[in-house]
Amino acid sequence: MFCPRCAPLLARPRPASPRRMPWGFPPTAAAGAYAGPVRPAVIEFKERGRAELAVPLGAALALAVAAVLSAVPELCCGPPCPVALVPVPSSRAALRSRGRDHVRELTARAVLELRAAGVQAAEARLLSRRGRVRDSAGLSAAQRRANLAGSFQRVAVGSRLPPGALLVLVDDVVTTGATLTEAAAALTADRSAGGTPVLAAVVAATLRAPAEDRSKAHQDRVPRRSEITHRGRPGRLSGRGRRD
Repeated sequence: MFCPRCAPLLARPRPASPRRMPWGFPPTAAAGAYAGPVRPAVIEFKERGRAELAVPLGAALALAVAAVLSAVPELCCGPPCPVALVPVPSSRAALRSRGRDHVRELTARAVLELRAAGVQAAEARLLSRRGRVRDSAGLSAAQRRANLAGSFQRVAVGSRLPPGALLVLVDDVVTTGATLTEAAAALTADRSAGGTPVLAAVVAATLRAPAEDRSKAHQDRVPRRSEITHRGRPGRLSGRGRRD
């Protein structure tokens, strides 16, 4: 289990902003940095079958979802809107290798956490993979984007998606932003230009270079775990905008 001393590392959500922001990268919140004890915890859960880590990591994902929702309160005026968490699907090769869909496990836990906090949340499997992509290890940001181009497609769900639901893409980690960018593009491909934008939330995000972090110091703080409410306190995330 994620040790109590390490838990605060996933309790201070922040905007996730890749070093080279891909065009179309959705407004994204991360519960913590993909560094220190968080990195091996995610790897143990993802690659080595440590299913019990779904509890703390799923709670962290729920916190990130709440943070990104509170940062753009103008998207839902009036009564609280329902929230649909859209897990980023893994490749077929990754599913065969792991024997499980780790992002869906995180999504299920996050939905439970959000509902306990009074958020009308549900999982929505709106995306599927198509074609084949090669392992992204060693690829540059541009090469990852090219590798993932067209690899996601939206699937029909009919009336199962609540009217007016806000779509929040969820994944374990964001590095270059290529996966979330391509997934968001697939979700919005058939929507009008003025439609509600897709948001995103992840457990952890890779750190920017120190100089870049300092240049972002003026950004508003994203709510902490104690502020996990649907309406939340307004903040602001950058709108500019994984390896399987």
